[in-house]
Amino acid sequence: MSVLDAFRLDDKVVIVTGASSGLGVSFARACAEAGADVVLAARRVEKLADTAELVRGTGRRALTVATDVVDPEQCQAMVDAAMTEFGRVDVLVNNAGVGTAVPATRETPDEFRAVVDINLNGSYWAAQACGRVMQPGSSVINISSILGITTAGLPQAAYSASKAAISGLTRDLAQQWGVRKGIRVNAIAPGFFKSEMTDQYKPGYLESVIERAALGRVGDPAELAATLVWLASPAGGYVTGQTIVVDGGVTIT
Repeated sequence: MSVLDAFRLDDKVVIVTGASSGLGVSFARACAEAGADVVLAARRVEKLADTAELVRGTGRRALTVATDVVDPEQCQAMVDAAMTEFGRVDVLVNNAGVGTAVPATRETPDEFRAVVDINLNGSYWAAQACGRVMQPGSSVINISSILGITTAGLPQAAYSASKAAISGLTRDLAQQWGVRKGIRVNAIAPGFFKSEMTDQYKPGYLESVIERAALGRVGDPAELAATLVWLASPAGGYVTGQTIVVDGGVTIT
């Protein structure tokens, strides 16, 4: 296998949660371009149609599944649907997530729990369901954030805590499933990329944060998706238990 061939996902089956918008769309398209069939999961199933067309436009197959990752039974149903349609699950991209910007003294228990329930618990339920059927050589990729490593001027306790916990979850699953199952588990910690979440920022905030970046700009989603394909593919075959930071240098300043 050549170096370039090692980055291919030919005939693999990839599940992408939160695939209805933002980075999830980029991840799904990149995996399809690398040769994978893609299971697209999200609560807003009607919004998955556009992502499915992007996948099919590459010549690969797409399956849409209404999934709320907060519910373990729905995560299991998502995997069951993938197995029925494709007969295998090779890669899970745990992308579903939400964020808040609420001062700690005003954040309600329900607001805090809702973020943790989706970002952390949902990632665990999805990984658990996939781990039951994945074969050796499979890969789980959890989407964390640099806000699990550093701060960025907004009150985001729930989001930051959930994303920091993703790194711990990643390490533990990598340890559990490495030798025993042959499954690699890694995380990506993105910096600031254009998405629905960044669209909610107050005017001027994103520009002020990007001043901290060594590269001085917002990331292109394709740059993040390239890292994901590397971790999903044989090219990343000796990488597990790691959180890979892709942030243009925000966390080094």
